[in-house]
Amino acid sequence: MSHALATAPHSPRVRAKRERRREEILRAALRAFREHGYHQTTLDDIAVRLDVRKSALYHYFPDKESILYECHRESLGELERIVTEARTLAAPRERLRHVIREHVRVMTNTLEGSPLAFEVTALSPKRQEQVIASRDQYEREVRRIVEQGIRDGEFRRVDAKVAAFAMLGAINWIARWYRPEGTLQADSLGAQFADHLLDGLGAAGVAGRTRAGRTAPRRAPRKERP
Repeated sequence: MSHALATAPHSPRVRAKRERRREEILRAALRAFREHGYHQTTLDDIAVRLDVRKSALYHYFPDKESILYECHRESLGELERIVTEARTLAAPRERLRHVIREHVRVMTNTLEGSPLAFEVTALSPKRQEQVIASRDQYEREVRRIVEQGIRDGEFRRVDAKVAAFAMLGAINWIARWYRPEGTLQADSLGAQFADHLLDGLGAAGVAGRTRAGRTAPRRAPRKERP
C-alpha cells in the first residue's frame, strides 16, 4: 500500500460511522452521569453500557473529563442555535417562549436529564472558563429578550437579570428530578414550563388584564363603619 493511500482521509461512510459511535459514547456517558453522578462514573461504566472494552473509548476520547467537556460543548451549541432561531421571531413573548421550550427539550432529550450544569467544576480551569463564558453569553441573550419585552409593554416591569436567572434556574433544575422513563412527557414539558414562566412575567397581557384579555373588574371600596 502506498503512503498516499495509507494517509488518505477516511471515506464519508467511515466518518459517518465514527460520528455515530462518538454520539453513542456521549449518550451512554450522559445516562451514567445521571444515574451515578460524574465523579462516581468510570470509563468502565460507560464501556459496559456500549458492550465494548474501555480501551475502545480511547479511540474517541482521551479521558472521562473530555467526554464531560464534549457533552457541555454540544449542549451549549444547542443553546446558541436556539437563541439564533429566536431572533427570527417578531415579538419578545414568542422569542422567549421558543427559548424556554427548546431549552427544556435540550435538558430532557439532548442531555437526557443529566445534571451537566452542576458539574462544571469537574472540568479543568481552561475548560471551565470556556463553558462559563458560553453560558454567560446565553444568559445575556435571554435577559435581552426580557428587556425588550418590558420596553414593548409585553412584560411587566421586573428586574430582567433576576427574571432571567429565575427562568434558567428553574429549567436547569429539571436535571434534579426529571427521568426519561417517568410519567412526564418530555414533549409537553417545554410547553408547560413556557406557560408558567411567561405568566410570571405577565406575558399574557399588560398588568390589570385577565388571561382572556379582558380588564379585571375592580373591587368596590370597602365602606368605613361609623
